[in-house]
Amino acid sequence: MIPGFHPDPSICRVGDDYYLANSSFEYSPGVPIWHSTDLVRWRLIGNVLDRPDQFAPGHAASSKGVYAPTLRHHDGRFWLITTDVSGGGGQLLVSADDPSGPWSTPTIVAGLQGIDPDIVWTRDGACYVTYCSTQPGLEGIAQARIDPATGATLEPPRSLWSGTGLAFPEAPHLYERDGWWYLVIAEGGTERGHSVCVARGESPEGPFVPAPHNPIFSHRSTSHPVQNTGHADLVELPDGAWAMVYLGVRPRGVTPMFHVNGRETFLAGVRWSDGWPVIDATTFVAEVGDHTFSDDFAGDARHPRWISPGSALADFTEPAAAGGVVVRPDVAPSGVTSMMGVRVRDQRWRFESTVDVTDGAGAVRLRLDELHWCEVRADGNRLEAWMRIGPLEARCGDAPLPRSVVTLAIEAVPASQSGPDDIRLAAVVEGREHELARVDGRYLSTEVAGGFTGRVVGVRAVAGAPRLVGVRYDGFDGTAQITG
Repeated sequence: MIPGFHPDPSICRVGDDYYLANSSFEYSPGVPIWHSTDLVRWRLIGNVLDRPDQFAPGHAASSKGVYAPTLRHHDGRFWLITTDVSGGGGQLLVSADDPSGPWSTPTIVAGLQGIDPDIVWTRDGACYVTYCSTQPGLEGIAQARIDPATGATLEPPRSLWSGTGLAFPEAPHLYERDGWWYLVIAEGGTERGHSVCVARGESPEGPFVPAPHNPIFSHRSTSHPVQNTGHADLVELPDGAWAMVYLGVRPRGVTPMFHVNGRETFLAGVRWSDGWPVIDATTFVAEVGDHTFSDDFAGDARHPRWISPGSALADFTEPAAAGGVVVRPDVAPSGVTSMMGVRVRDQRWRFESTVDVTDGAGAVRLRLDELHWCEVRADGNRLEAWMRIGPLEARCGDAPLPRSVVTLAIEAVPASQSGPDDIRLAAVVEGREHELARVDGRYLSTEVAGGFTGRVVGVRAVAGAPRLVGVRYDGFDGTAQITG
């Protein structure tokens, strides 16, 4: 539904409009937010945490930073609560009149040690934050009432439910329906055992009784092409039907199979039987959209697809007088190399950038994290292909380049060995493409690198001040059907 590195979806409906937010980890701007009118086709309308007073760019290491959000609409206003695990502690609560922004400066909800916060209001106005506790002695799902205006906790947090016995009960969401309060959580870990479980009670404070058929959704121990399914959020449709968004991955290759584009957002139908939700992953069938785009960076506004794992984009890029963008070398306080990138959204794709290296050296990089990346570089004299796998960093190809303007390209092509794909590092000079290296894509997979993110591709400066003239991204699996 929303392919590529878009994990931990949270959804809300306002009239006939749906809005969805994803976690973003070390990348800024943080928390992409989407709009849809049919639950199938989604448009990126902005990023929630797009100012330093909301999320400090460059302070989070790989797979740290902003974890799972919850997005809700209450009393005419949008609310989003999330956790910056690299910040100063507490949950971050922001709000906005318009989901495309601007969003408020965060209110810090202190005293609730954990991740994956949910926020809900009762009919009498009480506001609850329910979350996955990391506080010793308060394991599992915990909860406290808060004042959303100040962030003050109005009572000590209490244990709510420890789940069904599977590992890592997390990602709680609360809903009221027909006099019952339903608590939906994830269990089993965010890998192959990921599952959705549910319990219900007569109060948002419980006690909660688990469903007799838990887990209500999982693809564990199956050959389904979508795996790691969990971290679900439910939404009621205008006609009274319900739907569920959840995360999953699409692993490829041989055992253990490899997923490379991170955890993606999927959609399922929900029907109710004997007062319990029953999930039907075949209710919705969506074609992967055409994600092809080109950008010459004309004008002042930058598309919200552009992100950086390090410093804020404005700190190391600026409009060029000759057109395009000047990019400067930058390493963030976290030690992460800054780059101007986009999330890879397809299984087959190509990204190319025309770079003027008259005033410096530039590179196109494919990044999974700071220890797993590959790139093709140009400095006006030579082309070089480089790759890093953990502590090993090596040049894997080179060629002469007596030219100041070159198109650098990285492309995912079918696997030649047992991985998910091969990665081609190339350059186009005077209309001719020169392949510098081809590497096994499994080394840029979560199964090799670990962590929670997916591939991001983009441009960085190696030295000086190269000028990014323009980019193009082509996705080649846009006709594939995705069902969860």
